[in-house]
Amino acid sequence: MKILFAGTPEPAAVSLEFLANDDRFDVVGVLTQPDAPRGRGRKLRPSHVADVAERLEIPVHKFPSLKATAEEAQDVRDTLRNYRDQGVEAVAVVAYGNLIPADLVDEFTHGWINLHFSLLPRWRGAAPVQAAIAAGDPVTGASTFRIEKGLDTGPVVDTLTREIGIEDSADDLLTTLAMEGRQLLADSLWALHRGTASPAPQDEQKATHAAKLTPQDARISWDSPAQHVQRSARAHTPAPGPWTLLDGRRYKIGLLLPVSDEDAPELAAGQIWASKKAVLVGTADKPLKITQIQPPGKKMMDATAWARGQQGLLESGARFDEEES
Repeated sequence: MKILFAGTPEPAAVSLEFLANDDRFDVVGVLTQPDAPRGRGRKLRPSHVADVAERLEIPVHKFPSLKATAEEAQDVRDTLRNYRDQGVEAVAVVAYGNLIPADLVDEFTHGWINLHFSLLPRWRGAAPVQAAIAAGDPVTGASTFRIEKGLDTGPVVDTLTREIGIEDSADDLLTTLAMEGRQLLADSLWALHRGTASPAPQDEQKATHAAKLTPQDARISWDSPAQHVQRSARAHTPAPGPWTLLDGRRYKIGLLLPVSDEDAPELAAGQIWASKKAVLVGTADKPLKITQIQPPGKKMMDATAWARGQQGLLESGARFDEEES
């Protein structure tokens, strides 16, 4: 089966490599975002997908947009129609980052088949994994669906499910779903090719939206219940990264864990308590254990090691709730 692949970040590169090594598929071209600043020094670098495609010697197309009004609109359409005429049946899509214009969604026999990291129609949008963790969903998963005009609204080809653990960060969960989802995407494409797939429409009454995250979203609200605080911090790890204020400066916070009732002192929201074995912080109801903390200008470190160097500050009743200086 001849296919194109459209994707940009590392989770997408996982699927590209898997499809390229699957004897059922011939990946004849790749669409990805143009080179962008990343890594130390913020130098212009190809996307993770471009890196894999170039190593595998697959032609790469770095269109900044697919919109009909874009400067390269005709080049985009000529390129895609040329692939269609060469027998390409579908485009496999994983976190591409470009909207597919309405005039292109039906350009291929089986359309654009997107691997989305949620159980659609729950958590359509840019940050489905983060939204599932923050909402306290016990289970999430991945879905393959055919792209249409609406945002993540097309008929679902297949799904997989995965439980969300109490320590799962967004990075942990996304890594797992990317690895498991690559097989789901391959099998969905092959089922469409063989005519054994039965895409099902989504139930609009059950749809929820996962908006793109901002650094402000990642600020910890200690006056919320502990369960909410703990989930929110995991949802924003590693990016944008959960953060709080102490002595007017930003600190990033690592994994937060529940504390058993017998070990839990009474703490006000944001109040810090430290012993030789643990660093706790108060919330609206129960304290949480801070496993790691990153002071300004330093690397993430063990919270108890940090606390040993902050005795004076902590003894004065320090709290994570001051305004930024």
